[in-house]
Amino acid sequence: MEDIERGGATERGTEAFLRETLSAPPRERGLRAINRHLCFTERNVEESVLKEKLWRRERPERKRKDVTMMQDYSTTQTAEVADVLTIGGRTFNSRLLLGTGKYRSFEEMRASLEESGSEIITVALRRLDLSQPSQPSLLDYIDPERYTILPNTAGCKTAEEAIQTARLAAAMGLPRWVKLEVIPDPRYLLPDPIATLEATRVLVKEGFDVLPYINADPVLAHHLQDAGAATVMPLGSPIGSGQGLLNLAQIQIIIEQACVPVVVDAGIGAPSDAALAMESGASACLINTAVAQAQNAPQMARAMKMAVKAGRAAFFAGRIPRKSSASASSPTTGVPVLAKNTLA
Repeated sequence: MEDIERGGATERGTEAFLRETLSAPPRERGLRAINRHLCFTERNVEESVLKEKLWRRERPERKRKDVTMMQDYSTTQTAEVADVLTIGGRTFNSRLLLGTGKYRSFEEMRASLEESGSEIITVALRRLDLSQPSQPSLLDYIDPERYTILPNTAGCKTAEEAIQTARLAAAMGLPRWVKLEVIPDPRYLLPDPIATLEATRVLVKEGFDVLPYINADPVLAHHLQDAGAATVMPLGSPIGSGQGLLNLAQIQIIIEQACVPVVVDAGIGAPSDAALAMESGASACLINTAVAQAQNAPQMARAMKMAVKAGRAAFFAGRIPRKSSASASSPTTGVPVLAKNTLA
């Protein structure tokens, strides 16, 4: 079990993993019976033992193990390569996901993608104009050899609409995974938790890797993981608001309890927000408006890339605890005593 990391099995294929699990003795099978995303679907004692062993450890203990792993590599570059993001059996070196909406031009979008270093690019299928195939399309500016397209269901107000949109993406030959958005609220753009859970259950059964966008609700995140979601994607604050991580306390609870990657999505307005999310233990950040609407979008994309890397490094390094009082940074012992002023 040493090659299992938060977010899924590493290099072993799903089919081989399941075959190995099913051929194991009954007791061992109970201890290994986790699905492709290492989420638990049955509530027996043996399963609870495994969950405790793998994912419910104390965070400092997990962090020490991660830090040791990072220190085993001789160079920073090697360590970064080893610290990959795994979602639905796919692995990525970049932990910054970038959206493709709101840019002033396709050329600006393409330049921003290049500067960001992102490997996962979200595309809203309902926003694509497929009625004029002779005209330039957003997809013409995305290199499929360089980026993995993550279709999203932006614009869907019901579970049924989102499910149909995901099926459409698969029919178009896009990867069989989807960022699931079900948003009936036109003003605050808050996701519908019930419809999101319903759509997740249907799409998982149809073989999709589902990345649901949710409010920062730890209970809902738990249910989605049980339903087979490949990630959970809590919002920091409303979409496009740039208010930062208003829900940080709830996000930290989700991270603590997660058995899949946690991707902070929506509300990030500045690189400092992205860095804070990663420092808190998030697996990745998905950013769109903060880059697309910046005065210099490519430069902001580069800044976000550095912020995500810095936040991830800080998470492994371990920040100092907050204290209610001051603590001198200069030594207080062994300091020579100055003679008193004897001048009259």
